[in-house]
Amino acid sequence: MPAADAYRLEAEQIRALGLDPIVSLTDHDSIDAGRELQLLAIDAPVSVEWTVPSTNSFQHLGIHNLPVDDAPDWMRLFAFWTARPRIGILRDILAGIHAMPGVLTVVNHPLWDEGGIGPEGQLAMIREFIDARREFLHAAELNGLRPWRENKVVMDIAAAAGLPAVSGGDRHGCEANANVNLTNARTFAEFAAGIRNGEPSHVLFLPQYREPLKVRCAEAIWDALRDYPERPGRELWSDRIYFQDDDARARTLTAIWKGSWPGIVRNFAGSLRVFQHQSVRNALRFAFAERQEEPAG
Repeated sequence: MPAADAYRLEAEQIRALGLDPIVSLTDHDSIDAGRELQLLAIDAPVSVEWTVPSTNSFQHLGIHNLPVDDAPDWMRLFAFWTARPRIGILRDILAGIHAMPGVLTVVNHPLWDEGGIGPEGQLAMIREFIDARREFLHAAELNGLRPWRENKVVMDIAAAAGLPAVSGGDRHGCEANANVNLTNARTFAEFAAGIRNGEPSHVLFLPQYREPLKVRCAEAIWDALRDYPERPGRELWSDRIYFQDDDARARTLTAIWKGSWPGIVRNFAGSLRVFQHQSVRNALRFAFAERQEEPAG
């Protein structure tokens, strides 16, 4: 989804609550979304989700509201460190970010075991990471696309470290994020300062969070694979996925496959078309319904 569309999706959900929106968009290791919004005169911070490798896995840090003029230099520093990780230098980088009062550094989805090291390994890694750098970290993320039982453990980890928990998520489709922070701040910098200064963090979980997680994830996959005829040059999902060849040229899968998808890919994409039918979605909601404790609000 283009940055402006993603921003409008989030902003409209917040306005529907009768509130003024403050929206920070992050991409993996890229600040393009925030910079595009700035060029469109949309008041949004320049932010990034930085992939930080560790000994046997990695974690993601949400770095929000980087100074517009300095953001490209920070991205080059992040990329340089990621390619040549040195633990001591990471501490210096985080200290430099912390020195900017309007910037917020968030430990994203702390218990999501993306590296495949197992729940105990993930828990040990994230605790060590937070303990070693607590003075430069500002919050832990309650993720709108992670189970409530996981978010409850994140709150315990954050409380033990003396960190607040803030809203966030991995909305990669067309669903607006399933939680938001409620604040009286008028700007993101003001919100960041409040969180850093120990003001309470109020997180509201929205109705879509109560939907079965498996159905929400499947719908996100469908959002990624379905056609968008209103977006020239990005109509097909294969127009939106790039492969870098041996000459370092980025080419779309549409160009590589010359419009003829491999059979297994065509069959998989076709099977997901059932999600365009509301009756199928309702049936899956019933089939995947899970009994679990949910947030009260």
